[in-house]
Amino acid sequence: MITQEQLAQALLELKASQEKSDRRLDKLGKLVGNISNNQGDIAEEFFYNSLRTKPSMAGINYDFIEPNAHRTKGNIEDEYDILLVNGKDIAIIETKYKAHTSDIEKLINKKYENFKKLYPEYKDYNHYLGLASFNINGDVKELASKNNITLLQRKGDIIETILPK
Repeated sequence: MITQEQLAQALLELKASQEKSDRRLDKLGKLVGNISNNQGDIAEEFFYNSLRTKPSMAGINYDFIEPNAHRTKGNIEDEYDILLVNGKDIAIIETKYKAHTSDIEKLINKKYENFKKLYPEYKDYNHYLGLASFNINGDVKELASKNNITLLQRKGDIIETILPK
């Protein structure tokens, strides 16, 4: 028969073991989060560099490119990975390492709705939405097409050589 003291000791050991497991899970969660953030940063840098070199989307040429546009107005706050602007058009481009249908839905229902409130100076411009990603599956392509969203995907051999000075 187990004594009260033995049971209390076993509970203390179990609690210590659970706390150790919790710390390991927290550390693993942070590591996975960092990997995901790094992949997102890679996608953003790739598409920004590509569009900076040739600021064009869907046959429209743009004069300006703005990365990581962030704006707050009242209780609305949002960030846009890439904005392309000319005198009459604006393209709002979100970048993802791997695109999902939920990214399209968020772009339409949250990001674009917030954009119209945060950037009223572009109300008379033609608005275009784009989703740039390294990996785009068929469901995403279909949903983007139905919602008139331009998809940007890497293609070919785009390499820049940076030589030491």
